[in-house]
Amino acid sequence: MSLATLAARGAIALGDGRFVVDTIEVDPPGPGEVRVRLAAAGLCHTDHQSLGWPGPLVMGHEGAGVIEALGEGVEHLALGQRVLLNWAIPCGRCVRCAAGEGHLCDRTHGVDPSLGRSDAAEGGTRWLGRPIGRAFRLGTLSELTVVRAEALTRIPAALPLHHACILGCGVMTGVGSVIHSAKVQPGDSVAVIGCGGVGLSVIQGARIAGVGRIVAVDRRAEGLERARAFGATDTVGVHEDDVELRQAAAAVRLLTGGRGVDHAFEATGVDRLAFAPLRFVRHGGTALQVSGTRGAASVDPVDFWWDKRYLVPLYGGCQPDRDFPQLARWALDGRLDLQRMVTRRYGLDALPQAMDDLLSGRNIKGVIEFGDVA
Repeated sequence: MSLATLAARGAIALGDGRFVVDTIEVDPPGPGEVRVRLAAAGLCHTDHQSLGWPGPLVMGHEGAGVIEALGEGVEHLALGQRVLLNWAIPCGRCVRCAAGEGHLCDRTHGVDPSLGRSDAAEGGTRWLGRPIGRAFRLGTLSELTVVRAEALTRIPAALPLHHACILGCGVMTGVGSVIHSAKVQPGDSVAVIGCGGVGLSVIQGARIAGVGRIVAVDRRAEGLERARAFGATDTVGVHEDDVELRQAAAAVRLLTGGRGVDHAFEATGVDRLAFAPLRFVRHGGTALQVSGTRGAASVDPVDFWWDKRYLVPLYGGCQPDRDFPQLARWALDGRLDLQRMVTRRYGLDALPQAMDDLLSGRNIKGVIEFGDVA
């Protein structure tokens, strides 16, 4: 175990839309903290959005690696263990964690300052001699990171780290929104709007849940083709002039005998489509906006008729100790296909190309690899 400050390479968002790959300094872990040597980090659109956040900060929030050093008081983890990093970090002590809603942790979200600073571990990283923050208190687009121990979940040795890393956000969000947020039941019907990484994870979650009909909705033919490969039973293409998806919703209702589906999930990341799933669900159905859009969107109150529920779930209701072992089991027994989700792997210096492939839609999931650390 090294208790020295170590140099590492990482991707640093500058706060003005640009990033650089450069050397950072990473301190030993403090009390309750762990230093992890990253093996792989997944990429998603949030990483691109982070380029405009106040910077500089180390990028990345999906990652898997190996524990390199333990801080004082960390007894449930051990050196050399393979771990998955989790950005919605449960403290285990607040009201929300006690209620089984660790993804809404009052400490991590800064609701209850008496629980301690949620960003305490960020003090352990410097760039150009100055302290630097880490995206989501993780900063997984770097060879080393220091995090709170609660951010880590052990993963089985049989699961490749370049597959495991994508469980930590997009896959958890999609599958968890089906299983925990919508509470989809066998035989239900589902529509998935947008067939990128999160949308395909929704489709996989629906298939695992035993859904009878899974309708994929996308503008891109390749997106619909991927959706069928991952378990969609039907596909609906979106015409260029169908900006509010009303034609697509009508096509889905036609497939369901005029009713609409039981559950519809928006996974496009397009602000104006935040309320679109309401148009796809039956009376009493559930519409979920799972892409985390933040911009303005309008909705016709009629779209809520009648008794429809609208949810914006965070992280698929993630409880790390419950969900990540289950996702790993499903991956190992073949029910959750991570291998085809990882379209391409890159070295850290190829991050500009990986970002371009992300924005163009060429990848389902791109992964940055830092070498074999296991």
